[in-house]
Amino acid sequence: MEYRIAEAAELLGVSDDTMRRWADAGRVPTGTRNGRAVIPGAALAELAASLVDTGEHARTRSGSVSARNRMTGLVTRVTKDTVMAQIEMVCGPYRMVSLMSAEAATELGLEPGVRAIASVKATTVVVERA
Repeated sequence: MEYRIAEAAELLGVSDDTMRRWADAGRVPTGTRNGRAVIPGAALAELAASLVDTGEHARTRSGSVSARNRMTGLVTRVTKDTVMAQIEMVCGPYRMVSLMSAEAATELGLEPGVRAIASVKATTVVVERA
């Protein structure tokens, strides 16, 4: 999976210009597709996780969520055993963790770099594919 600069910026909750600066500075590798710069999903997931881990990610425009608490984000880690899966995502400045069946995670195609939607209800995080 690859993301255009604008898509990557939206997922991380930063401006397109910030994403371009990070790419130009080598913080995230880029390639080209149809003459446009793209960022590999796994590399974007690493950057997203590092922003949250270091506390560098300030509250940004993606920090606002709807009344239904649905946040688009990027899967940064998937840990599976034979029964369960732990899905870690970065949604703007937030790190989200969801537990689900391994079968559901496989059916959703969840892997680092994939865009997904975290729906939060109390202490439950439901992950969907867009």
